[in-house]
Amino acid sequence: MLRCMRTTLTLDDDNTVRLERLRKKRDASLKEIVNDAIRHGLDALEVPPKKREPFKTRALDLGKPLFNSPVELKELIAQIGEDEDLRKPGLK
Repeated sequence: MLRCMRTTLTLDDDNTVRLERLRKKRDASLKEIVNDAIRHGLDALEVPPKKREPFKTRALDLGKPLFNSPVELKELIAQIGEDEDLRKPGLK
């Protein structure tokens, strides 16, 4: 039975800062904080992910399009651009 293991562990800077902050806040040893963090992380990893319902959206009928061909679509886009230009101040 494995009781206790001594090991060298290289921690990323962001984790080192967070662990040190927790150590000071809880007035605990680094060993206690690291073991608690590992326990919580392992607990989370061992729990199977929740089954999610598939995301569904309702279809919405937007009616008949204002164009019937790619050429008409280009003309419509050009007309919208012209209308927007007319609404800009100083371009009338």
